[in-house]
Order: sequence, then structure tokens, then C-alpha cells
Amino acid sequence: MGNASSMLTQYDIEEVQEHCNKLFSQQEIVSLYQRFCQLDRNAKGFISADEFLSVPEFAMNPLSQRLLKMVDGLNFKDFVAFLSAFSAKASVHHKIEFIFKVYDADCNGKVSFNEIIEVLRDLSGPFISDEQREQVLCQLLQEAGYTRNSQLTLDDFVKVLGNSGIKMDVEVPVD
Repeated sequence: MGNASSMLTQYDIEEVQEHCNKLFSQQEIVSLYQRFCQLDRNAKGFISADEFLSVPEFAMNPLSQRLLKMVDGLNFKDFVAFLSAFSAKASVHHKIEFIFKVYDADCNGKVSFNEIIEVLRDLSGPFISDEQREQVLCQLLQEAGYTRNSQLTLDDFVKVLGNSGIKMDVEVPVD
């Protein structure tokens, strides 16, 4: 599995399945491996930020710069683990954990008001003023029992988003 041009063995497939908590079937893992090899143009065994940006849907994503920090240099096993948050079989907690990592830009285990504002700015662009974003976020935090000065942890995110019906599933095409 170190060289992207090598073939996956049954052992490799099972190892990757274990690494991603069996959120993907063996067929899905084989399909993901084929896609990984397409992205890994130089067969280095990992995907660079530039290679990720060659995927139009990724490049157009308003959060692509934040996501690049999470994906740059992933090997196949970690690539599948990254994508596991988008599996229909992933738990809500797993999905919230992924969302939390997107917001936690400095990776300190806490999300500040400013980090949330930055994500909202990325998502809404020029369509909403900074003042409007701040008003909405202050209201949302207040309703959830937090303030502008709160540092939200993963547990706080779970508390706030746990019953929100998060839908971020991507179907893996299998041949």
C-alpha cells in the first residue's frame, strides 16, 4: 500500500476497513483506492494539496482552504479515514467531530467566536455583512447557552448539533 501503483491485497482492504471502523464496504474501498491512485499522479503514495485542488468540486468548495490543511499529504489509509465522515454509516458524533475539526483552525481543541465567524465568512462570502454574521452568531450562541467569549469544545458541538439531523453523506460509486 506504500506505493499507489501497487495493487491492494485482501489484507490491505481489511486493514483499511478496520482503520475506518468498517464504514466502507470492501468494494467501496477498492473504488476509493482507484480514485486515490488517479489523484496521486506521481505515485508517491500520498495526495498533495495541488492534487486535491485538481478535483473541481473540492476546488470550488468555499471551505477548500480549511480542508486542505486536513488533507494535504494523506496516504490511502488516512484518505479513507478522512472520507469516512461522509459515509452514510457514520454516526452523527463522527460527523460532528469532522465539522469541529473544520472550525478548529488552530487545532487547540476549542473553537472561538472568531473561528466560527471565519467559517461563516467563507461560506456566505460577500452576501452577508460582518455585522450581520456577528449578530446571527451571537443570537445562536445565546440560544444555546453560550456567549461571544465562549470557547466551544467538541462536547459543546455535540450538545448543539447532536439533534440537528446532519446530512453529509456521499455515495461511493462501485463498479
